Amino acid sequence: MSDQTATTGQKVTPDDLRAKFRELQGEVDSTADAAKSTAVTAGAVVATALVLGVFLLGRRRGRKRSTVVEIRRV
Repeated sequence: MSDQTATTGQKVTPDDLRAKFRELQGEVDSTADAAKSTAVTAGAVVATALVLGVFLLGRRRGRKRSTVVEIRRV
């Protein structure tokens, strides 16, 4: 179906509608795939930052609470 169909007075057939719906569905699928890959990348970055943050906070807490034992020979 083209823009000329509406202006020339031709009737829109079911095949025209099906073709247009397939075209729109293809655009939606490609947009969804692009958004999905972006979301996976962002999720991986956030997860890595979270794990790194927890590690660093745990390391700091471990240093604060650790006991220092000194052994001296007599």
